[in-house]
Amino acid sequence: MIRLEDIHKSFDQNEVLKGISTVFETGKTNLIIGQSGSGKTVLLKCIIGLLEPDSGDILYDNRRFAEMGQKERTNLRSELGMLFQGSALFDSLTVEENVLFPLRMFSELNNKDKVKRARYCLDRVGLKDIYSQFPSEISGGMQKRAAIARAISLNPKYLFCDEPNSGLDPLTSIKIDELIMDITKEYKMTTIINTHDMNSVVTMGEKIIFIYQGDKEWEGCKEDLFYAKNEKLNEFVFASKFFQKNTENAFKE
Repeated sequence: MIRLEDIHKSFDQNEVLKGISTVFETGKTNLIIGQSGSGKTVLLKCIIGLLEPDSGDILYDNRRFAEMGQKERTNLRSELGMLFQGSALFDSLTVEENVLFPLRMFSELNNKDKVKRARYCLDRVGLKDIYSQFPSEISGGMQKRAAIARAISLNPKYLFCDEPNSGLDPLTSIKIDELIMDITKEYKMTTIINTHDMNSVVTMGEKIIFIYQGDKEWEGCKEDLFYAKNEKLNEFVFASKFFQKNTENAFKE
């Protein structure tokens, strides 16, 4: 579980986050949605420690990040898995070597067990027998799967995904969504996903927070989404005004 308590963040005189409070639950896919410039990326960076909030606190299973020393923060980072928007695989390393990278950095396993763990993770995401291929030799969807394998290689407690379906076709996107949901349940992780893909929202959104101009405008689950009476949310998700305007014009014609 990750708890946010009144998170504020400004750059110069621009207040980007205006007191965000919420709870991201363990074993669920938690989504952050919002327009470009809404503050959702800044919020994600604050949660994973790339940015320091101006005020407020972040609790990882009741451990307050602000009260942690350098050693505690380093230990916490070993519990985090990150899936970057562009997969961020190393072009000069094979698929297996990419997954081995965090294991060699942080794991105390011997080399044989590190390789065994890397191959297990690749097999788990459906990439068996392509260990020796390079990222340039596999498809975008396979690159994303390899990035997921790397993200779970250290068996993290917390998984963060930044636009996981960026650049993927709809069918591949569905498969990546299903994979993220499956491993979230299997590993009992707290998974937080930053996305603008509405197909993912209605598929994966066990917990959703909608950020609008730095405020938490709405929160709920995918079942609540269709019955929400929040105008800003409806404009974002359904483009309701656009459809209403075009429907009215069609009748006038």
